[in-house]
Amino acid sequence: MTTSFIPPRRTLMGPGPSDVPQRILDAMARPTIGHLDPAFVELMEQIKSMLRMAFRTENALTFPVSAPGSAGMEMCFVNLVEPGDKVIVCRNGVFGGRMLENVKRTGGVPVVVDDAWGAAIDPNKVREAFAANPDAKVLAFVHAETSTGAQSEAATLAKIAQDHGALTIMDCVTSLGGTPVLLDAWGIDAAYSGSQKCLSCTPGLSPVSFSERAIAKIQSRKTPVQSWFLDLNLVLGYWQSAGKRTYHHTAPVNPMYGLHESLVMLEEEGLENAWARHRAMHEKLKAGLEALGLRYVVDEAARLPQLNSIHVPEGVDEAAIRTKLLIEFNLEIGAGLGDMAGKIWRIGLMGYSAKQENVDYCLKALKACLP
Repeated sequence: MTTSFIPPRRTLMGPGPSDVPQRILDAMARPTIGHLDPAFVELMEQIKSMLRMAFRTENALTFPVSAPGSAGMEMCFVNLVEPGDKVIVCRNGVFGGRMLENVKRTGGVPVVVDDAWGAAIDPNKVREAFAANPDAKVLAFVHAETSTGAQSEAATLAKIAQDHGALTIMDCVTSLGGTPVLLDAWGIDAAYSGSQKCLSCTPGLSPVSFSERAIAKIQSRKTPVQSWFLDLNLVLGYWQSAGKRTYHHTAPVNPMYGLHESLVMLEEEGLENAWARHRAMHEKLKAGLEALGLRYVVDEAARLPQLNSIHVPEGVDEAAIRTKLLIEFNLEIGAGLGDMAGKIWRIGLMGYSAKQENVDYCLKALKACLP
C-alpha cells in the first residue's frame, strides 16, 4: 500500500524554488473556500494592491496568473503580439530564447538581438535593431537572466522602445522582490514574474502587470487571442474589481493564501530593505566563494545579487559535487543550462534563502566537497 509522501528537508540555494518559510506554509494550510466566495474576492483585491507595491506600479491590471512564470510569459506574448507584428527579442541566455519561441508561436516576426551568455544586453545593439526595423511594435527582454546571473539595464532598454513607439515586455521572474523593479519609472508595458523566487512562495503562480498602453493594444486587436485560458479579455471578467465576478477558471485558492502571506511579509520588511538584504548576502557569499578560489561568470557591473553563477574549477566533476552537496548536506545548488551546461554552478540567494545562516552553510559545504 502506498504511504504518504514525506519530502526531505533541503536548504534550497539553486535557481528556484527558494526556501519557503513556515509562516507561508501555515497560511496555505488554512481552510479552502470557494474561488467566488466574497472573502476570497477580498483576498484577490489585497493581492492586487500588494503586487502593485512590489512592481512599483499604479497599473490597475496587476494580478497573479493561476499558473507558473512560463504562463505569465505566454500571457504577455499571446495578448500583445498578433500575426505579422515585428518583435525585437533580446537573447543573452535561456529565457531570452523562450521569449523568441513565444514570438514565433504567436505568428510574430522576430528580430533577434544576441549577446554573449553571461553578458548584459547591449543597448547599442537594440538601437541598431530599431534603426533597421522602425516598424517593430514590441521590444522583449529579460531583466534578470536566471540561466547566467546577468542583469540588464531595464530603464535604458525601455527608453529605447519608447523612443520608437514600441511596447516593452519584460521578464522579471528572478528580480521581483530581490532587486529594484520599477515598472512605472522605467515605462514597462508588460511584465511577468514567479512566486517561487524572491517572493519565497511555492511555485505555481505568476504575477503580471500591464500598462494602459498595453491594454489599448489588446483591446484593438484584429485577431482573437490564440489561447482561451490566457486571453486577458476573458480573465479580466474574473479579476476585475468592479461589478460581479464572472467564472473563468477555478483559482488555486490555497496557493493564493501563500502568495498573500509572502506579500504581507514583504510589506513588513519593506521593499527597499529586501533589496538591501539580497545585496548584503550576495557580498558575503561573494567574499567566501572568492576565498575558495571560485570565479564568477558575470562581470561585477552586471551581476545579479540573487543568482550567483560560478565557473566550475578545471578537472572538477560538477554533477558529482552537486550530488554530494544534496546527499551529504541536503543542500541544493543549480547546474548550468544550454551553452553553460556542465560548465557552471548557479547559487541562489532568493527570498527567505537570502540569509546569513544559508551563506555560511553553503560555504562550509562547498569547502568540504571541493577537492
